[in-house]
Amino acid sequence: MKTLINILMDIDDTVDWEKEQALIDDHILDSFGVITLVSELEDAYSIEIEAAEMVPENFNSAAAIYRMVTRLQET
Repeated sequence: MKTLINILMDIDDTVDWEKEQALIDDHILDSFGVITLVSELEDAYSIEIEAAEMVPENFNSAAAIYRMVTRLQET
């Protein structure tokens, strides 16, 4: 989770990533941020994030992002 938070902080260090629960719904993480995040996650965690995974439920919070990453690492 620390790696994820570091990646998120690189994208925007003004957001309290650990507390925010509506990153997509509240437009805190925009489409450019999601694309950047996906690229960073794929590199950092050696995973591939398919387009089908790019839904708000997977990106609305750091916890949701981490659950997705963990699930993708298991496949």
